[in-house]
Parts: sequence; C-alpha cells; structure tokens
Amino acid sequence: MAVRIAVPSEAKAKAITDLINAAFRQAESFFIERDRITVEQVQSQLQTGEFLVSDEDGAIIGCVYVEMKGDRSYLGLLAVDPMAQKSGLGSKLMTAAEDYCRKAGSQFMDIQIVNLRKELPDFYRRRGYVETGVAPFTAGIDTKQPCHFVKMSKALAQR
Repeated sequence: MAVRIAVPSEAKAKAITDLINAAFRQAESFFIERDRITVEQVQSQLQTGEFLVSDEDGAIIGCVYVEMKGDRSYLGLLAVDPMAQKSGLGSKLMTAAEDYCRKAGSQFMDIQIVNLRKELPDFYRRRGYVETGVAPFTAGIDTKQPCHFVKMSKALAQR
C-alpha cells in the first residue's frame, strides 16, 4: 500500500476524521467517551502540517499527522482502520512519516502517548523512541480515569 500526502479538501478531512475516530474509539473507549477529533480540527491541522494517508479501494485506511517545528517534527494521530489493524500498516505509516520529516530537514521526531495505553510504549521503543517527560492530558476532555501524556522522542539519523 502506498502512502501519500493528503489533499486538504472537505471530503478528505471528513474521511480522515472518521478514520481517526473509529481507530481511537476502539483503543481509548475504556477511558474516554467522546470522539477524538472533529472535522474542523483536522482542517486546522491540514493548515499547520500534513496528514500522510494510505488508501485501499478509494478509502483512507490509515493516516498519521506530522508537523515540522524547526529541526524537530511532531508526529501524532497515527490511526489504522480497525479492520486493517495488526497488518503492519501502522509501522509503514510511521516509517513514511519519519522519512518525510527527515527529508524535510528534521533531526528529531517527537510524539505524545496517553499513559493508560499500555501497549504503546513498547511499540515506540522498538522504533527507537525514548521517554523524555510528561505533559497534562488535553484540557476540556473528561476522562473516566486520571491520565496524562508521556512524551517520547527519536533522533532521525540522516540516510
């Protein structure tokens, strides 16, 4: 499956929003009861960064958001359609995002993961990320249990 940069159109923003919400609903429903993101938030992020997406039969089945911040990049909202999870697509999207940012001159990739998602630290550690600190969870979002973000970072060696 090819990975490409999403076109910032209303239809793509809606498809990306639906994908993220479906993937995160499955993974985060044990601690959060609302959608993860709105179409307006996706449209805003399309103005400040890029969504890399993977399509199958015309439908977006995977995405990841990247934003350049000087010599650092931020990666977030890695999402794979629940029917395509455990297929390696998440890793493929991560590699594509890291390559994209590296080629754009980024030296480091930063991410944030929710501390309650116990499967995530090992996934990112295997990819070379190390924990660098913590941050408060998103303000204004009620959760079923206390939580916070764990910050992680990876040096993007030039290839």
